[in-house]
Amino acid sequence: MQQLDKAEISAIVILSLLVVLTLTEMGLSYWEDRHYYETRDTFTNIYLTSLAVVANLVVKGSTFIILSFTYKYRLFQIHNVWLYWFVLIVAQDFLYWLLHYIGHYCRLFWAIHVTHHSSEHFNFTTGFRSTVFEPLYRVFFYLPLALFGFSALDILYAYLVTQFYGNLVHTQYKVPLPNWYGWIFVTPAHHRVHHASNIPYLDKNMGMVLILWDRMFGTFRDEDLAEPVKYGITKQPDDMGPVNVIFHEWKALVHDVKHAPGFKNKMGYLFNPPGWSHDGSTQTARVMQREYEKVA
Repeated sequence: MQQLDKAEISAIVILSLLVVLTLTEMGLSYWEDRHYYETRDTFTNIYLTSLAVVANLVVKGSTFIILSFTYKYRLFQIHNVWLYWFVLIVAQDFLYWLLHYIGHYCRLFWAIHVTHHSSEHFNFTTGFRSTVFEPLYRVFFYLPLALFGFSALDILYAYLVTQFYGNLVHTQYKVPLPNWYGWIFVTPAHHRVHHASNIPYLDKNMGMVLILWDRMFGTFRDEDLAEPVKYGITKQPDDMGPVNVIFHEWKALVHDVKHAPGFKNKMGYLFNPPGWSHDGSTQTARVMQREYEKVA
């Protein structure tokens, strides 16, 4: 378990850096009167990430055991250290993109992921606005890494690296980056699109480190609308209390499944994208985007 302790030390170092950056951004926002932060929203973000930390601590042992057990049956091993880490980080980033994509296109997983998107503000603490229950199933998306010869500890390190980068792009400050950079890597502008509730921006830019996956699989969108970005979700709950902020979409999902006619429609509400309805009374993001393009 000493290996896990090393991973925890790395996590503390990364968290400390993020805290310093967050306090700096918060101070600049206040000094420049930008209103990027709002007190209740910031405390909600801290509350949600605290719950996620607890969830991670609860499952950390089982996560390590599952990955280590799978590693015993690895199919091959990369011996060149530079190639090893390059492939691991790229592969881990792709598998996170897949996890993230499913979190947006399957309503059952969206009910878990929606907490990360429900803030109407966008700043470094939004990156802390964790998907509370994701640690319970995230390990299963990373099992292929163990099968491909990456150790449990190294997978956890790669996850820390990509998560650290993912937090850095949660900012409204315009970061001057060369054009080529945005063709390969996720930028703050890309991630502002991801957190927007403007119809053309819905379910876009799922990448954590590399934007290449979105360019390859048709989920990329530039920050190019004339209208300002509106953060949050399309149907913002009235009650953003400590319980409802986590479970509001679960309540809506249970209601829809309960009242749906027939088994097929009940399964449709669970596994189709958010907004799907058996009678067309609500629309998915893709349908709304097609309608938007007709009138734009």
